[in-house]
Amino acid sequence: MLPEEIKSLIGQTFGTTVFEIEKESVRRFADAVGDYNPLYVDAEYAGQSRYGSVIAPPGYISSQWYWGSSDKPAGKESNLKISSLMDVIRALMDAGYHQAVDGGIDYEFFIPVRAGDTITATSLVKDIAERGKGDDRAVFLFTETTYTNQNDEKVAVTQVTSIHR
Repeated sequence: MLPEEIKSLIGQTFGTTVFEIEKESVRRFADAVGDYNPLYVDAEYAGQSRYGSVIAPPGYISSQWYWGSSDKPAGKESNLKISSLMDVIRALMDAGYHQAVDGGIDYEFFIPVRAGDTITATSLVKDIAERGKGDDRAVFLFTETTYTNQNDEKVAVTQVTSIHR
């Protein structure tokens, strides 16, 4: 059974991260994943496109959020104050869940992310569910991150699942 202090994390935001989308960073990401779409790597071509500048490929948005600057955490009151995903993982480790595996990520995109955009990422613990019994128990951690640009337009939402044993 999950300790109450772990259950109290559900619904809490764990900080806000702000980062700027840089042309060179987008190009390096595209190179790393082998996607040479000129909208990602050719500033002249992208500038003449309907987007008006280099845009970021899918997946880029979630690779950047943890490098930005963080604000104070927000969310419902709890005995545990969380300001980062690591605080959530530490709480799970303290409860005896020392191993973790990536359970997947789902993306929903709304508008393109452009070079020069300033993105604000706000992450939330959507749910924490325990499954199994005894030595076969595992905890599923479900988080959601909403990304908005400098115009307060939602650009993407990610749903991440991690499995802890």
